[in-house]
Amino acid sequence: MIDTVAHKELVKERIGFLFDQKLLDEILSVGRIKQLPPDSIIMDPGEDIHFIPFVLEGSIKVSRENRDGEELLLYYIESGDTCAMTLQCCVRQSRSEIKATTLDDTTLLMIPIQYMEQWMNEHQSWRQYILESYHNRMIELIETIDAIAFMRLDERLDKYLKDQAKLLGTLEIHHTHQQIADDLHSSRVVISRLLKQMELKGMIEIKRNKIILSSI
Repeated sequence: MIDTVAHKELVKERIGFLFDQKLLDEILSVGRIKQLPPDSIIMDPGEDIHFIPFVLEGSIKVSRENRDGEELLLYYIESGDTCAMTLQCCVRQSRSEIKATTLDDTTLLMIPIQYMEQWMNEHQSWRQYILESYHNRMIELIETIDAIAFMRLDERLDKYLKDQAKLLGTLEIHHTHQQIADDLHSSRVVISRLLKQMELKGMIEIKRNKIILSSI
């Protein structure tokens, strides 16, 4: 149960307009607030799913991970969004197939999964939100596939940095070269070389564990 006025107001501000009043009251009654620092792992592949996460503040990176621990970035979840892959696992009552990691200080609204199907039957606003979430994440997955299939790695890197800047609201990206390489499923050596080329072109400035974009 959400028991502080500040958190109730945050829920109403970020997602309240999406749902009818009766559903919003239920969300405030059964939901829980969870606050996490950057780089916190919310979910790992193979974990049982007990809650549906809504991002109220901050952002989350959703990725796939192979047996060797290598990751492939799928999409991001921003304020007001939830994870379609998590919703799908809830529907099928299966374990997590993704890894979800916070990018910055993040506040989550956690809804117990047993309410998902119940609200689908009872609330049109919930059904509409879930269907739109599936659609939006599908479009983002298609964009990810297009980037891998049709864009050169330097183009993907440029897009990645600009997407990060827009997502975090700053031109300063506090990622190591290895973190970027992991997200783009490449090697640190290749990413470092491409970043240096971007710096020589005046597109970025490279600092210790920080990359500053000249523009978005």
